[in-house]
Formats: sequence, structure tokens, C-alpha cells
Amino acid sequence: MADLKVNIAGVSFKNPLITASGTFGFGREYSEFYPLSKLGGISCKGLTLRGRDGNPPPRIAETAGGMLNSVGLQNPGVDYFIKNELPWLKKQGTVIIANVAGSTVEDYCETAERLDGTGIDMVELNISCPNVKQGGVQFGTTCGGVESVTSAVRRRCKKPLMVKLSPNVSDITETAAAAESAGADAVSMINTLTGMKIDINTRRPVLRNNTGGLSGPAVLPVAVRMVWQAHKRVKIPIIGMGGISKWQDSVEMLLAGASAVQVGTAAFSDPYAPLKILDGLLKYLDVNGIGSVSELTGAALDWD
Repeated sequence: MADLKVNIAGVSFKNPLITASGTFGFGREYSEFYPLSKLGGISCKGLTLRGRDGNPPPRIAETAGGMLNSVGLQNPGVDYFIKNELPWLKKQGTVIIANVAGSTVEDYCETAERLDGTGIDMVELNISCPNVKQGGVQFGTTCGGVESVTSAVRRRCKKPLMVKLSPNVSDITETAAAAESAGADAVSMINTLTGMKIDINTRRPVLRNNTGGLSGPAVLPVAVRMVWQAHKRVKIPIIGMGGISKWQDSVEMLLAGASAVQVGTAAFSDPYAPLKILDGLLKYLDVNGIGSVSELTGAALDWD
């Protein structure tokens, strides 16, 4: 049987299958289906310094090949997580990644600092958030924004630090390089693509917030391309995500340059999707005589 273990920024994962932030909550609901110890890791629901109610509904809309969401980072706040969710999570036997969001650099720093002394294994920065001090421009859409939040958090957080990159940029290799130079230990990519759906009868956007993040199978080719480009540019590990819904997708993402993968939207329609993907990946490795899943990372062959 092939070796599924991977090491990312000094953190050991029993397998490369991680559930994506915003799609798995804190794992309690999914634990009713299977032991969370079967997963390589969980990227928790995005946490902010204080609790948030999120955006008004409607905030989810189905599209061809995916879904749009404008949930708005609804979460109970970092202190609630530390007190009420983390003790339970620590008993589940899987790597815990705390996803951190904010409206200012100080928000990110203070939230990450509070998590630094806890039992989480990694911090994942969600930089696809509007910077209120810069006119609402997302941190993740400029190299300067990426550098500012990453370097500031790096100074105040000793946990392994991963930066989740936005695809809504002209060149994702530039923002990946900015994260690396600012002290990130890894990058995860891609976050959702900005999209919109209009009700032709009411002539209004379906989402109350007008636009939302597109995820699901439709975004996979974009995600694979961006991971492939970033792998050629940066030396730090990449966790690939975006549209992975079957085991073949995970193999494709690994070949493009990912060291591990995150699965999100697929689990909404099938809670067992992460385990099915993991099982298919293992069979692929065994059938092809591949001893370790790490051998797939970046192994795609370019045409001459």
C-alpha cells in the first residue's frame, strides 16, 4: 500500500486530504457520518476577532457546475472557538488548521496571536477580505496587501503560516511570491472566483450581496492552471483546491504542483466525498506502482 503521509511546513499529515474552510464548519456535523481521524486535516470555518452574523439572505445560489456563496464569514469569533470548539477538535485525531480573516491588518494579527498559544497545528490566512483602511480593496489582490498582512502576522505568530490566495488577480504567481517573501510557510489556492447570477424575472441579482464566490467543478481548470504556475515560481508547499469533486481531480491537482489538496463544495452534496476521493487516490497510487503520494507533486510533464 502506498504511503499517503505528507509533511507541510513541519506539520505531518497522515494523508493529503484536507477539508476546506467554510464548507466543513468545525467538523461536528460531519463527525456523525465518519470519524474525522480518517481525514488528513480540517481547515476550520473562517475566524474573526469578534463573532459575525454574516450577510443577509439569500446568500447561496446554485449554478451550472458549481455554486455561488456570499455567506459573509459568519462565525462565533476566535475566543468562542478556542473555548468551545478547539477542545473537542483536539480529540478527533486530525490536523487542525485555523482559518483567520479580518478587515484590518491588526484584526489578522490579534486573531492569529490569540490562536498562537493554543493546540491548533497551522494558521491559514484568508486574504480575500476587504481592507477597510484601503477603500475596501481586498488584501489578496495586490502584492503590497499580501506582503503587509503576511509579514505582520508572521511577526506575531509562531505557528506554521499558510496564506490562502485569491484567484481574482492578473498574475497569481506574483501574489504567491509576495506571500513567500513575507514569511509564509505555505500557500493554499485557489479561493473562490467572483461571480454573479441574475433572476431574469425579478431582474435582480439572486444573491442579496449581488456578487458571490464561485466554487465547484466549474473552477477546477482555473485552479489547476494557477497551481501549476505557482509551483514553477515558489519553493514553499502548495495546498491545491478549487473544484475537486472526484479522485481524478485530486491526482490532477497534485501533478500540477500541490503537496496536498482541500475539498469543499463536493461535501455539500455528498458528505462522504472526501473519503471517496482519498480511496480513489490510494488505488491510483497502488495500480501505478507509486510508493508515495509525494511523488506526484509537480510531476506533470510539459510539452516540449
